[in-house]
Amino acid sequence: MSAIEAVVFDLDGTLIDSVPDVAAAVNRLLAEDGRRTFAIKELKPMIGRGAGDMLEKAFRLTGAPLEESGIPAAVARYLEHYLRHPAEGTVVFPGGREILARFAADGLPLGICTNKPRAATASVLKALGLEAFFRGVSCDDAPARKPDGRHVRHTLELMGAADRKAALVGDSEIDMAAARDAGVAAIAVSWGYPNDASKPLDADVTIDRFSDLPAALETVARP
Repeated sequence: MSAIEAVVFDLDGTLIDSVPDVAAAVNRLLAEDGRRTFAIKELKPMIGRGAGDMLEKAFRLTGAPLEESGIPAAVARYLEHYLRHPAEGTVVFPGGREILARFAADGLPLGICTNKPRAATASVLKALGLEAFFRGVSCDDAPARKPDGRHVRHTLELMGAADRKAALVGDSEIDMAAARDAGVAAIAVSWGYPNDASKPLDADVTIDRFSDLPAALETVARP
C-alpha cells in the first residue's frame, strides 16, 4: 500500500454516472413549470456545485431566473422527484466497485466529499450498495463546500483520518481546487462531468481507469 493513508472521492462523475437520474429529476421540475427540458450533454457541465447552483443555472437558461429566495423551494421540489428514482439509470463507473473493495480490504480509510444533498447521497449510495465502503460521507450540509478545502478536511475528520496523508479523487476543477486548498494530493479522472471540458484539470495525476488508481497513489505519495 502507498504512503497515502486516506482517500477521499467525489461522487457524481467520479464514482458514479448519475446524470441520467439527475437530468430526469431536473427535467420533471422544469416541465412542471412549462419550461424546456435539457439533453444530458447540456446538463453535465451544471453538475458539481450542488443542487441549488444547478437549478439556478437551469432556470436561467429556460426563462425567468430563480430568485435567491426561491432556491430552497426549487431544491425541495427537485429532491422530491430525484428521491423517487435515485438509481434507475445510475451506475458505478467501470472498475469503481472493485477498487473500493480492494482498498477497504487493505484497511485504507475511504470517504465521500460531495456537494450533493445529504438525502440524495444516502439514497443513491444505499441503492448501489456502496455505503459500507466509506468511513465518512460529507455532503451539502458540511460547514463549507467544495471548492473550499475545509469541505475535504471535514470529510477526513469524519473518517478519523484528519492527521493522515490523503488524496482527493475527482472529475472537475471544483474538486482539484478543493484538494489544493485542503493541502492534499489531487488525482483527476478523465471521465465524468468537467465544468469546462476545454481546460485541463490542475491535477497531480490524471487516470483513465480505476485500475490505474493504486499506481497514481504511489506517484503522488513520493516526496
